[in-house]
Amino acid sequence: MTLAPTDSVTVSRRALLAACEELGLDTTGAEPIRIAENAIWRLPGQLVARISRPGRTHVAQQEITIANWLASHGIPAVHPAHGFVQPVTVDSRAVTIWEELPPHRDGTVNEVAHLLKALHALPEPDFELEPLEPFGKIRTRLNQATVLNEPDLAWLHDYTEGLEASWLRLLGDPDLSRCVLHGDAWVGNVATAEDGTSHLLDLDSFTVGPAEWDLTSTAVKLTSTSSISSRDYLDFCTVYGADVTAWHGYEVLRDIRELRMTAYSARIATEHPDHPRALREAQHRIECLKGAEGRRPWKWTAVP
Repeated sequence: MTLAPTDSVTVSRRALLAACEELGLDTTGAEPIRIAENAIWRLPGQLVARISRPGRTHVAQQEITIANWLASHGIPAVHPAHGFVQPVTVDSRAVTIWEELPPHRDGTVNEVAHLLKALHALPEPDFELEPLEPFGKIRTRLNQATVLNEPDLAWLHDYTEGLEASWLRLLGDPDLSRCVLHGDAWVGNVATAEDGTSHLLDLDSFTVGPAEWDLTSTAVKLTSTSSISSRDYLDFCTVYGADVTAWHGYEVLRDIRELRMTAYSARIATEHPDHPRALREAQHRIECLKGAEGRRPWKWTAVP
C-alpha cells in the first residue's frame, strides 16, 4: 500500500490521537489504512477512524445521518460506532468512528450496479440533501493545483466554465430524473465481504440529482479510460436496467467526470511533489482533454 508523504500521516495521526483521547478510545497499535481525500485509521476493538480534510465537520455529521438512514432501508453500508458523540473536530478536521467491516475485497461493477439500483429506488429522506453541484469541488481542486503552469490552469478554468453552461442547460430538461445519489459510485467505494454482502463506502458525496450521474462513473471507465471490459459494462447495464451512454446528456456528464478526475490528479501532484509520476499523469490527462492525445479511450493510470 502506498501512503501519502509522512507529513500527511503525521497530521492525521495528531488529529486521531486528540479525538480518541476526548472519546476515551485506545489508540495502541493504530495504523493507517488509507491516506487520501480522507485519512482512514484502524483502531483496536474493530473500530475505524475517518479524518476529514479541514472544514468538513458538517459533511462528517451528514455521513453519520446517511449511514443510519441507509441501514433503516436495508442498504448495506459502513456504520458509525455506537456510544460516542461525534464527529469530534480537531484543528478543523472532523474525526468520526466507524465499525470495522469484516474481511472484504473491492466491489465489482456488477455489485456497484446492484447497490445503485437499490439506492436509486429509495424515497428521498426526511433530512435535507444538497442538490448535485459538480463544479465547486472541481474549482477547489484546480485552485489547489499550484504545480500546473498558468496556460494549463487558464485553459482548465475556461473549460470548466463551458461545461458548467452545458450542465445548466441539461438541468432544464423537464424529463431529467431525480433521486438520492451516492455521488462517487465506483468499485473502490464498494467493499464485498466473504459472505457476498456488498457495502457502500465513502458517504460524503451523497446528494440528490439525476441517476445518470452515478451511472456515468462506471460508463467513463469504458468510454474514456477503457479500464473495464465491454462485457463487464454490459453486465452493469443489464443489472441496473439502463445504459447511460445511450442517453442524450451522457457526453456532458462524461466530460464533467473526466475534468473532475483531471483536477483530482492535479491536486495530488501538488501535494506529492516527491512523486514525479503524479505530475506526469496530471499533464497527460490535461493533454487528453485538450485533444492532443487522440480520441477516447485514453490510457490513464491511478495517481498515488
